[in-house]
Amino acid sequence: MEKELGKEYKNKVQRVAFLKDNCDGCENKGYMKAYSPEELQGHKEKLANVSIEIAEIEAEMKRIQAEYKGRLKPLKEERTIMVGNIKSKAEYVTEVCYRFTDQECKETGFYNEDGDLVECRPATADELQPTIFAVVRDNNKTGTND
Repeated sequence: MEKELGKEYKNKVQRVAFLKDNCDGCENKGYMKAYSPEELQGHKEKLANVSIEIAEIEAEMKRIQAEYKGRLKPLKEERTIMVGNIKSKAEYVTEVCYRFTDQECKETGFYNEDGDLVECRPATADELQPTIFAVVRDNNKTGTND
């Protein structure tokens, strides 16, 4: 097959008429049509302009995303803490607790200001040393005030 057909007709209407009159059939067909040098240069310029605009929009988007990330971070941290607290049905607090050591059971218990036992563990050697408060408390356990 020839590379070119009907190029001798410079007028486009005449060339189309020649091709139509001499072909075996007409079909719609997709293909890659080469650009002329002028068209190619125009597309390159358009590509450069679109690329510049994309870069500007992406930079603005990064700035806005950073702003939103900054606003979201503390909320997400708070949510994580809240989910953990709900999951464990309690929250971690630091408050004054009162230590009591039972000399007989050799255990130490910590009570919060509501009087609830928050921790109980084996007593250490230092805690098993009798104090004046422990002696008074142990004397009151007998139920006699002799």
